[in-house]
Amino acid sequence: MPKITTFLTFNNQAEEAATLYTSIFKNSKITQIRRLPTGTVMSVSFELDGLEFMAMNGGPSFTFSSGTSLFVHCDTQEEVDMYWDKLTEGGEPGQCGWLKDKFGVSWQIVPEALGRLLGDKDPEKAKRAMQAMLQMTKIDTKVLEEA
Repeated sequence: MPKITTFLTFNNQAEEAATLYTSIFKNSKITQIRRLPTGTVMSVSFELDGLEFMAMNGGPSFTFSSGTSLFVHCDTQEEVDMYWDKLTEGGEPGQCGWLKDKFGVSWQIVPEALGRLLGDKDPEKAKRAMQAMLQMTKIDTKVLEEA
């Protein structure tokens, strides 16, 4: 077990969330489901693309905030589109590549091109890319590159 594992506390949707997330990301699986004596799911351990996570059903007093998010590096616009579409289903889009999924977990869906364009040696090009990004919800690499 790694020293640090991301731990997510849901009201009562830990298994549903783990099932959704492992269906979206390659190289992912549920590794263990722990149940209370009543049969109710207490916690779920799972891997997303090889990274370990644990989810627990903690009740309604636990909520998520956008102050913590899961950052997804995407190599292509197709990846951005796929993750964005699947994670916003039942959730809500945010600004600049941020979204909240249907459980309230915040995600950042970010193409590799964004960092490259925002860090361009030409400050005017970088500024135009930043201005374009600030107008977006889902990041569109083509629009950034055209800026």
